[in-house]
Amino acid sequence: MKLTSRLKQLINAGEATASSVESTSEVDRPDPVFPRVLMIVHDPIIPFENNRKLHDVLKWHDPVALAQQYISDVEAASYGYVNYQVVDKIYVDGFPVKEDGFAYDADSYLFRWRSRTGFHYPDTMDYKRVLDEYGVVQWVNLGQIQEVWLFGFPYAGYYESRMVGADAFWCNAPPLQDLTCKRRFVVMGFSFERGSGEMLENLGHQAESIMAQVYRQKRGDDNLWERFTRHEKTHPGQSECGNVHFAPNSDRDYDWANRRTVNSRCDDWFNFPNFQGTTRLVNCDEWGRGDMRFHHLWWLGHMPHINGKTNGILNNWWAYIVDPNLVK
Repeated sequence: MKLTSRLKQLINAGEATASSVESTSEVDRPDPVFPRVLMIVHDPIIPFENNRKLHDVLKWHDPVALAQQYISDVEAASYGYVNYQVVDKIYVDGFPVKEDGFAYDADSYLFRWRSRTGFHYPDTMDYKRVLDEYGVVQWVNLGQIQEVWLFGFPYAGYYESRMVGADAFWCNAPPLQDLTCKRRFVVMGFSFERGSGEMLENLGHQAESIMAQVYRQKRGDDNLWERFTRHEKTHPGQSECGNVHFAPNSDRDYDWANRRTVNSRCDDWFNFPNFQGTTRLVNCDEWGRGDMRFHHLWWLGHMPHINGKTNGILNNWWAYIVDPNLVK
């Protein structure tokens, strides 16, 4: 059975794990990695709601359950290569401070959310304040963590992902330059009002930014990232895997339920780096008929994930995604 069908079947059954997903390639895959993660959860207690946490008051998702689903999904999509390890969780009973010093309180936030009016702008959280408060850079410099996951609510002020470090680069957000940080690391911003599909969307955009940086000096057919992301809208008759927002046959952003059939080379990426010119007709039946999570798992599952190098670049793209320090 092809990987695309197998992965979708396993996820439908809630059984997607590294051991159950088989690659179509017989080439040895790299040894697994275990990135260490710090979770910082902004989930204030609401005194006038029986001291319940915000996510419970508004009947949103449990951040710990979301994290577990995300870990499982990424393990499956990376063929067991990426095994995130949450080494600590910090629960913050409060609202993060914005870059201009503003912070909601329980009354003001719930009023704004329930009325859907008057949210504060600019919205961006003061990242440096949070990183300093919890000594995150020291954790990174000591090798205790490689990534940070923020969990919060709508209008918490998070970017979907942001890179930090002395030589950080664009990662779906402006880099946060920090000369005291010896290694690049990514701060993910997740909302517990949303689901696992949106979390994978954040990861997908992180991957797009990092892989564009990896291939920034390659031109023409040597830029395999550009080739991977081709879709019918931009490259008629030359569709490959598309990108986070565009499936191979999409006409617009988020058009994952398009039933139009197009010829695609998506399967040929399972032959990487020894392309065979494989093409076939595909439509949304391949990636979940509009389901965000299934599409993103399908897309991530097509990324090269084997040993070796091609033109000086690792054949395992996941290595760059989980460790941007490998990007030269």
